[in-house]
Amino acid sequence: MSAILRVEGLVKVHGQEPSAQTVLRGVDFELEAGRFACVMGPSGSGKSTLLHLISGLDEPTAGRVELAGRDLARLGAAARTVLRREEVGYVFQFFHLLPNLTVEENVGLPLAIQGRSASEVDAAVAPLLARFGIGARSHAFPHQLSGGEMQRTSIARALAGGQPLLLCDEPTGNLSQKAGLEVMRTLREVCDRDGRSVLLVTHNPRDATFADEVRFLVDGEISTERVLRGPGLAVEAVHEALAALAI
Repeated sequence: MSAILRVEGLVKVHGQEPSAQTVLRGVDFELEAGRFACVMGPSGSGKSTLLHLISGLDEPTAGRVELAGRDLARLGAAARTVLRREEVGYVFQFFHLLPNLTVEENVGLPLAIQGRSASEVDAAVAPLLARFGIGARSHAFPHQLSGGEMQRTSIARALAGGQPLLLCDEPTGNLSQKAGLEVMRTLREVCDRDGRSVLLVTHNPRDATFADEVRFLVDGEISTERVLRGPGLAVEAVHEALAALAI
């Protein structure tokens, strides 16, 4: 199976000497198409920075990111934006729904940006709302939704454009245990049913058990000492790995 994502020797340094902070120190990582991978690490370990570099929202200090077979370093800003729009859906911890748009308008936004007609947008959005149990909330605004409803709306929006790679940044961080579990089941289904690739970054051991593989970000590097295989990992195995790596 081909890789949708390759990261080689990725380094990110914030600031200038003498107060420069090295966040990532030579990260190597690969994600096969149609797989669900998780990168675990504590808050402040560089997980979000890694996603920003992978998606082209930020540029590395050194190393390279190859997304869908294209080296981001060889692309200008405009070309990176187009590639990101075509290849990447994003699910955030804080939802980032536009407050003045309804549920159906938020979900349809990526399609509208692509220039789809209103009828095409409606035809694509309605099945997504039904699938994620938010069809009855289609005309509601974000402030009228529960946390779980907002995150399901965010996932539906990330899928609407048909992008093959879904990047998830602590997607259950602001949810109750029950709503978070529903979201993780949804993400697993996105991989199994839709064949999308999912890259999850989290510090939540329960969330990690849904992935096909779990890797650990330690001192700015992806550890080669421990890689867990799933899905269906026991949460105790994740806790054990975290304790062994002292993270």
